[in-house]
Amino acid sequence: MKVLKPTLARIEPTGVVIVTDTNVRPWARAVAKTLKTARLKPLTYVLPASERSKSLSALGGLLAFMERKRIDRGAVVVAVGGGMVGDLAGMAAATWLRGVRLVAVPTTLLGMVDSSIGGKTGVNGSRMKNAIGTFWQPSAVVADIECLSTLPRARYREAYAEVVKYAVAMDRGLFEVLRKDTTRLLGLDAGALEAVIMSCATAKALVVARDERDHGPRAILNYGHTAAHAVEAASHFRVSHGRAVAFGMRVAARIAVAMDLCTERLVEAQDELLTAYGLPAVPPRVDVDRVLATIPRDKKALRGRVAWVLPRRIGFAEVGHEVPPGLVRRVVRKALA
Repeated sequence: MKVLKPTLARIEPTGVVIVTDTNVRPWARAVAKTLKTARLKPLTYVLPASERSKSLSALGGLLAFMERKRIDRGAVVVAVGGGMVGDLAGMAAATWLRGVRLVAVPTTLLGMVDSSIGGKTGVNGSRMKNAIGTFWQPSAVVADIECLSTLPRARYREAYAEVVKYAVAMDRGLFEVLRKDTTRLLGLDAGALEAVIMSCATAKALVVARDERDHGPRAILNYGHTAAHAVEAASHFRVSHGRAVAFGMRVAARIAVAMDLCTERLVEAQDELLTAYGLPAVPPRVDVDRVLATIPRDKKALRGRVAWVLPRRIGFAEVGHEVPPGLVRRVVRKALA
């Protein structure tokens, strides 16, 4: 967290609002303490630690807090937490007074490798994941891997779904690193973690630089997310994002095999890697018909037609595949059986 002080000193904010959740209050307090040494007086807003906090009502509560505290345009919002906190705080920063600055301090692996990078903010709708949102780039992202040592082991492992996503869809070299360094990564080895986090962050940043507003190439980052978002919505967001993405990648790979786009060996290799990181092929407990009804409402769908991201080989996936509805039904039903 030492780098946070000079980062905010360069921004020179008139005020600071720290947004966090109940699970990471100690880290939020550490951030506040650091900022106080820079003669800043941060305000802290704490959300319940749940995906259900990523809602319009929770956003309204945060904005009302900022209004009561008379936060002006020179202020900065500091998001301390995982993806839920980052998405909600980012949307508050994007919309308060038509935009104030944002600094992301991800405390989860998922936040460090994915959600804090790229400028997507938002909340869930009643039926759709991330249905309401904006693009708002952070002024800085400050990631301290020491935060990962305090995560529940299950939550830490679940984030590897996003890491495996990069490996299967974009980076064969990363795939080999994940296979070779499994023990070191699961054991929180700092050197191994820094290398993997940097690989993922760089991969995403390069994609976003080409397509910030998600009009084409950025869709590659959606690998595994079409079925994942449907599972999350169908479960009323009780299924974690990591487990949903692992399920979604398994579905996408099996669709690709059925369409002769990749080999069975890719499916096996992906399954083996997901399982090695604590993401076995255990189907989430959701209603299959609800999942199937939600997939066509994917936020990237046009006229009900979903453009799937499907793998061709390890390290390379393609965007824009239209999949026959019957095949989607067959694969999803089997995966949830």
